[in-house]
Amino acid sequence: MRAITLDEAVKIINETFAEAKRRNAYPLTAVLLDAGGRMKAALKQDGASLLRFEVSYGKAYAALAMGRESRQVLQKAKDKPLFMQSFLELADGPMFLEGGGQLIRDKDGEVIGAIATTGDTNEVDDLCAIAGIRAAGFKTDQDFSEADMRRLNIKRGPPIEDPQKAASKPARLPRRA
Repeated sequence: MRAITLDEAVKIINETFAEAKRRNAYPLTAVLLDAGGRMKAALKQDGASLLRFEVSYGKAYAALAMGRESRQVLQKAKDKPLFMQSFLELADGPMFLEGGGQLIRDKDGEVIGAIATTGDTNEVDDLCAIAGIRAAGFKTDQDFSEADMRRLNIKRGPPIEDPQKAASKPARLPRRA
């Protein structure tokens, strides 16, 4: 198993924060865990509120524990609450069930870690994390073909709706009868 280096982890977080700045996001906190769920790096932007570290850690841990984006872990909790209740009791670490946690994969699809951000909406948190992963030369679950997804057992969720793009779309007027 390939280990993510400290330099790579810091680069991912810095690129995540660069995307947050480009998006004019609220101050973020980012936590990056290695593939075994252990802390590799964490940074908090100036102005980020209290408990953001714990929330980010829980999102990243949830993504690793379930092998999917944290927003899909949240969906699993909604779809199968008894399963998730049992799963949470078995977990070796805290799991925070919200979007914003992304698996980090190498070019071959091996999971080498997870990053989670918090501070803005779940969609913005996810989009910033995804941008950071890609800018540092790694891949997300979204970056693989259907054939690779089957081979790697990737569970791809619905596309993340970019709030900036949604805001730029003209409002649709109701049709006249």
